[in-house]
Amino acid sequence: MSYSVSAGLANRFAPRLLVLSADLTVTVFAYVCAWTLRFNFTVDAANWHTSHLVTLLLCRLLLFVQIRPFQGIIRHTGVEDAQLITKAATFSSLLAGFGSYALSRFLQVSWPYIPASILAIEYFISMVLLIGIRFCIKYLYYRLLDSPRGDYQEVLIYGAGDLGTRTKDMLLRDRRRRYRILGFIDDNPTKTGKTVRGVKVYSPLEVVAVFLHAPRKPQVILAMAMLSGHRRQEIARFLQQYQLSSIVVPSAQDWMSGKSGQRQQPEISVEDLLGRPAIRLDSTAVTMLLRDRTILVTGAAGSIGSELVRQLLNHEPARIILADQAESALYDLLFSLRRLPDSPGADVVLTTQVADVTDADRMQQLFQQYLPEYVFHAAAYKHVPLMEEHPYEAVKVNVLGTKIVADLAQLYKVKKFVLVSTDKAVNPTNVMGATKRLAELYLQSLNDLPQANATGSSTRFITTRFGNVLGSSGSVVPIFKQQIDAGGPVTVTHPDIIRYFMTIPEACQLVLEAAAMGQGNEVFVFDMGQPVRIADLARQMIHLSGYRVNQDIALEFTGLRPGEKLYEELLNTTESTLPTHHPKIMIARLQTPDACPLQQTIGHLEQALQYGDNTLLVSLLKKAVPEYISHNSPYATLDRTVRQSLD
Repeated sequence: MSYSVSAGLANRFAPRLLVLSADLTVTVFAYVCAWTLRFNFTVDAANWHTSHLVTLLLCRLLLFVQIRPFQGIIRHTGVEDAQLITKAATFSSLLAGFGSYALSRFLQVSWPYIPASILAIEYFISMVLLIGIRFCIKYLYYRLLDSPRGDYQEVLIYGAGDLGTRTKDMLLRDRRRRYRILGFIDDNPTKTGKTVRGVKVYSPLEVVAVFLHAPRKPQVILAMAMLSGHRRQEIARFLQQYQLSSIVVPSAQDWMSGKSGQRQQPEISVEDLLGRPAIRLDSTAVTMLLRDRTILVTGAAGSIGSELVRQLLNHEPARIILADQAESALYDLLFSLRRLPDSPGADVVLTTQVADVTDADRMQQLFQQYLPEYVFHAAAYKHVPLMEEHPYEAVKVNVLGTKIVADLAQLYKVKKFVLVSTDKAVNPTNVMGATKRLAELYLQSLNDLPQANATGSSTRFITTRFGNVLGSSGSVVPIFKQQIDAGGPVTVTHPDIIRYFMTIPEACQLVLEAAAMGQGNEVFVFDMGQPVRIADLARQMIHLSGYRVNQDIALEFTGLRPGEKLYEELLNTTESTLPTHHPKIMIARLQTPDACPLQQTIGHLEQALQYGDNTLLVSLLKKAVPEYISHNSPYATLDRTVRQSLD
């Protein structure tokens, strides 16, 4: 055991001793050169003092052992190693100069003193040799590594800053794979046309002309610190245009958190996918409305409901009742809201209630106990294909659940009731959209009910209608992300399908703003910008993740699902809009439905639930919502029959 330890120590220190010996040999050579130059190449033994060289060598040895520049690995020599050599050589030369001068003064003789001219010449020769030899060895080492030994990967590094240069060094040191750095790409005009570490910097346009039309396209490595989502999206579009793959170099924070890796998939922000600036609203009116109030949020554990709760906390209500039938999700929401004691709304009382909106007795207990002043009704079934298979649940939750909560809001004199609806309620082609449209109609009818006026109820019923929400549960973004993480394929139903999109925070901001401005019987429609082609969104996500479409990750089209249509609308053909004080919010001009027939229709639906007959339920839905025409659905056969009965 002792023998192996000794051998290990010998192997460990032998290279360092060899480097130290080489450094001292350089000192001897430099001193001889300096002495020769000082005396104009005249070799005279009278001018030579061995003690001068010994003194200098001892000073060098002492400072080199103290500062230890010989510990550096020669093939990785860098600026830091040069700094150590400079420090050791400088201090040792100063020590030799001042030491020899002091010794000569003490002994009152001149021979111990090393002439300053020789020390200066030796110092500069030693510096050049000590640093130069190391960099020459490093250069030769990497030249040998770069000798022909198989195929290599051509690389362009996007970003000529510090991160880009470090990336270049890292790639050239990779022993597992050979890389050829073609150049840097940078938008900064002060850098383009110049070289960084011997590599030319190109502008994006120059890169297109020089490299991107070749049959063998290079790989692009994004090495830009603090890259914004908008800028990353622009770069992704640029790369997508030429079918280039990219790798993102992780930041220092990602290295520290263990998220590093050669192919680092960036976190895709949903804001990057909008293609428009995010909506920002002034919330002063909302705060004035909701401060010190009691608020009920149904579906509080869902994507929209949970964000509504988070935003409501900023408006200082007295209490928020979080109602949802999903026990685990409700618990997780409460835990996330209260994990920081100084989080926004820390003084707001949060009350969680595991409750089903279709349970009339349970919901009445909540209203009776807490007397909410404002209700945000976000509880709903929303997945089109699932609800096409389960009309019973869609009618029960989206129609009867809304009716139960709305009737209780009127009974307990809630000030405002806000329904979170969807653009799928416009000219619905599926069961889910039809049930949401019927819920909208019911809320409109409540404003004119005779019994509401008789009881003195002043509840204002407001509907908010918007399109798809990026990042919500079941939306395309998390689905695409999962498919990309799994290596594909990414599936889209149809190449021409388009949708309107907004982020969850945007949607909730608009819901709260509509609550503040609503006076009752309005359907607020939000300006969501230009619609987005889902196939383009999928391609964009693949490129933002650092992959190539149909090369690294396949994009497949699966066909329209039951009840799905190619495009969504925010208004039907009989509706128009009125402007509001906010340019992103409009009011749909709708005809108020007759309350009595609508009540009867919903009563018939409630009775039909007892039979569990999906065909009967959908037939009643089509009678209640005449514009409901099924697409790609088994219920399309009912359209002609229902239309004839209505005629």
